[in-house]
Amino acid sequence: MRIPRSIVAEMIRHARAGAPKEACGLVGGRLEGGELVARRFRPTPNEADSEVFYTVPPLEILRFERQLDREGLELVAVFHSHPQTRAYPSPTDVRLAYYPEAVYLILSLASDPPDLRGFRIREGRVAEVAIVVEEDGGGA
Repeated sequence: MRIPRSIVAEMIRHARAGAPKEACGLVGGRLEGGELVARRFRPTPNEADSEVFYTVPPLEILRFERQLDREGLELVAVFHSHPQTRAYPSPTDVRLAYYPEAVYLILSLASDPPDLRGFRIREGRVAEVAIVVEEDGGGA
């Protein structure tokens, strides 16, 4: 999955602003040349208001999906932060992975610089997805 550096910077700002609680958000994009490319990031409130758990408000998902439809994009990833732990899905993350086609992006603030990793979570199985941070405008 390719993600523009500006979107990664937004994710880091959102996660730091929400710490020590988990921050979350949604990512819109599309397949381009056979690769999934992030084009929009929407930071959302963490409805769970927790240091170890996140919930994206359902109304935020609906509003973002409507925006993406208008732009010819789709929901490609669900983002959240791990303020104190590594960037790997927790058992709760795996259990509550309701979007099997989405990439689950996890940003760990436990390291400096923060560590962003992506995963597909399907039927309780976790598979890492390579993340390529690119300069805005499409270059690597």
